[in-house]
Amino acid sequence: MTTTHQYPHPVICIDGPSGAGKGTLAYRLADELGFSLLDSGALYRIIGLLAHKANLLSDATLDLENQLEKLTHSLNLAFVINHETKMVEILVNGEPLVDDIRNETVGGYASKVAVFPKVRTALLDVQRDMAKRGGLIADGRDMGTVIFPDAPVKVFLTASAKARADRRVSQLTKAGKAADYEAILAEIVARDERDQNRSVAPSKPADDALVLDSSELNAEQVYEKVRVFCQSKGINLPN
Repeated sequence: MTTTHQYPHPVICIDGPSGAGKGTLAYRLADELGFSLLDSGALYRIIGLLAHKANLLSDATLDLENQLEKLTHSLNLAFVINHETKMVEILVNGEPLVDDIRNETVGGYASKVAVFPKVRTALLDVQRDMAKRGGLIADGRDMGTVIFPDAPVKVFLTASAKARADRRVSQLTKAGKAADYEAILAEIVARDERDQNRSVAPSKPADDALVLDSSELNAEQVYEKVRVFCQSKGINLPN
């Protein structure tokens, strides 16, 4: 397998907006290769949720950036892949996180905390340390551009806002939950605008990334294209 001078083990970066299929792809790659999984979007969702619970996001009198930095430094986070349930369990300070962090509201909290440089800096070492333990699949928005710029494999997976809204509505409906399509679409568009135009680490493909639009592709088709790309970089995956 190909490695880099900076990371002792292979790192595969999967970047792009929420709803494009990054999580499904990252889990399969980690499962097939036996690599660890880093869901950086979950990191910001966790911090955003905990900040909301602590009323940090609603108190205009606070020095929000420094408060969020302290909160981030206080957390011990881990992702544990359960191969029996095919789920990724999140541990916060050793305890399972039982809250739903995948809803659109928490996604909004995540975008709000991700704009602060001190929060991103606090998480930088946490994420890079994971690459020192073994092979890593890093799922996020700036994995290939900021966190692991020397990673041997970078993928930018995107999809239209409409396709992502359709998928989210389908997920919620199947789970028996209410789904307001227009509200979900508006939140996705607003989050894209924030993520693409923020001054620190805006969401964009790395220069050497494989850019894939999954709007008209299913998960198997996405995996096959990434499998071929990984093979061209010296990392072999099963068909």
